[in-house]
Amino acid sequence: MTLIAQITDLHVRPSGLACYRVSETNMLARRAVEALNALDPQPDAVVITGDLADGPDLREYAGVQRLISRIKAPVYVLPGNHDSTAMMRETLIGVGPINEGENGKMHYAVDIGDVRLVALDSAVPGAPHGTLGEAQLVWLDQALSASDRPTLIALHHPPARTGIGHMDRIGLTDSDAFAEVISRHSHVQRVMCGHVHRTIVAAVGNTIMTLCPSTAHQVVLDLADRGEGQFVMEPPAFFLHRHTQDSGVVSHLAYVESHRGPFPFYADEGVSW
Repeated sequence: MTLIAQITDLHVRPSGLACYRVSETNMLARRAVEALNALDPQPDAVVITGDLADGPDLREYAGVQRLISRIKAPVYVLPGNHDSTAMMRETLIGVGPINEGENGKMHYAVDIGDVRLVALDSAVPGAPHGTLGEAQLVWLDQALSASDRPTLIALHHPPARTGIGHMDRIGLTDSDAFAEVISRHSHVQRVMCGHVHRTIVAAVGNTIMTLCPSTAHQVVLDLADRGEGQFVMEPPAFFLHRHTQDSGVVSHLAYVESHRGPFPFYADEGVSW
């Protein structure tokens, strides 16, 4: 079995400052790390799918580094639209091969247990939308051709429309080209992303996209075409992607905070389970 945890959209701020003056993202990210470290069994890796920091601020990346240094499992990262790829490379250590890539993009492929992780960079400096670009898509096709291991692809911007209009308008501009590439590779079992701060599952290129909620605030569920961007303090959560040869990749949503229980199941008298 290979177990990969996915957290996303931490939006770490300078110490003492809340995100949007409301969301205590630093505290909430620490709680998420505590939840990851308490898992049994421990994940083989933790993948952070972008927006580690709230902006290109060295103070924030110092906080990110302190945070990820507490994670027990190996950590892999990739940038989101709030991040700076260059600043991540400058400041972060012990987070996978982040110096790989070309044209300023961060992309790499690594084997984790019996699966392969392919990390992509959809960030566009100074813009909220995402673009992979032709060169990175060519690299992706080559990377997927180089190994037929069961593969998980990680990127920040979802390569599918979610129905949340204001987020779709800042989505991935070359999602059709991305889907065309991965549709040629049947061993791609999951596409992992973030950006929208909600739990969303969709089909992309003959496989499944699982969009992970944030470790902090969530985007309001508003499926109106012209809905305005708002967030809500719904419970933070993360994904656990479990792979076995028998089942392939199965994705579980796990909540950061603990809840009442667990309680044992008891059969009613005379009832056989």
